[in-house]
Amino acid sequence: MRIFTALTYYRPHYSGLTIYAERLARALVARGHQVTVLTSQYDPTLPLREERDGVQIIRLPVLLHVSKGVIMPGMPFTAWKLARQADVVNLHVPQLDAAPITAISRLLHKPVVLSYHCDLHLPNGLIHFIANQVSHLANHVSAKLANAIVTNTQDYAENSFFLRRYLTKTRYILPPVELAPVAESGLASFRNNAGIQNGEKIIGMAARLATEKGVEYLVQALPTVLEKYPNARVLFVGQYENVFGEAAYAQKLAPMIERLGDRWRFLGILSNGEFTAFLKACDVLVLPSINSTESFGMVQVEAMTCGTPVIASDLPGVRHPVLMTGMGKIIPKADVSALSTSILEVLDYPARYRPNHLEIAEYFSPDLVASEYEALFQKVQKYQAEPAIGRENSQTISES
Repeated sequence: MRIFTALTYYRPHYSGLTIYAERLARALVARGHQVTVLTSQYDPTLPLREERDGVQIIRLPVLLHVSKGVIMPGMPFTAWKLARQADVVNLHVPQLDAAPITAISRLLHKPVVLSYHCDLHLPNGLIHFIANQVSHLANHVSAKLANAIVTNTQDYAENSFFLRRYLTKTRYILPPVELAPVAESGLASFRNNAGIQNGEKIIGMAARLATEKGVEYLVQALPTVLEKYPNARVLFVGQYENVFGEAAYAQKLAPMIERLGDRWRFLGILSNGEFTAFLKACDVLVLPSINSTESFGMVQVEAMTCGTPVIASDLPGVRHPVLMTGMGKIIPKADVSALSTSILEVLDYPARYRPNHLEIAEYFSPDLVASEYEALFQKVQKYQAEPAIGRENSQTISES
């Protein structure tokens, strides 16, 4: 099967969406499919064409950045060419180009599957507001024309201001999760480089330093934890400097974090093996996200497969991994007291939150996820006989 995939950012860009798309693309290639990814040359030093793990990557030059989106003049022509050659089109949304690519694909009688990752909530500001509205419009056009929409959980879909309008064509596939193996020597090296001392309690967080991640609530909760566990420390993994659109948020947090001294350390973006070592080194991982920009939080499952319990916000989709596995606690969003209390409980009684974690990885295997996409792609191919423009219901797939 020839699969044309499009998204705004692809690897080496680092985000949950790009990691998901990369894992899925690799797994589909491993199952014998031809996958071509159309994305932006967000960094001018990146090659315009490249092959990674059997995935063909085409990057288009960026004329202009609009909030977190991009304007690529060459997109319509290239999308038309790639859609003509494809058997199915898979778009990862939200993205500004989703609407024209979906329209092009359906005019060419090509079936379209959207992978819907989250409702978009950009920071305050006029440009962000306009970009948000344009993105919502693009998503609605794409959803109306698409044959099917994939999201991680029914919980998220039914609570999403966007997806609940399209439940009849929404399918639920858990996200692909995999971790690089790490030897004992790698674990020891990571602990040494991170300055982890024997007996320290490590509280992990893996995210961008962004408003929707709720970092300030962990910052505010830590002093209470330190009263009982003065040797506790937060290790923060992910981009924490020059996060686009988050300069004011970083400035707000800087003095709060500075007051914590060596009890808070930023590690930046880690290699795959280092990231696995980080998760294994943590006593608990915290995901205090505050809005529907977070729809699942794959890092929760990554931590769980390492035997590390999780504390997550009680948000649609985000609460699913803990409810599914029992490996952690769910707390109200933006609740500092609940967060500190839950961290202390997990640190006090870690065995309560560590059931048989070795089985968890099977449910999130990239090959299993790819096989479910493969079955869906085969189903929507039956509906490529005519465009779906203006006839949403006639072109949706039925439950089997």
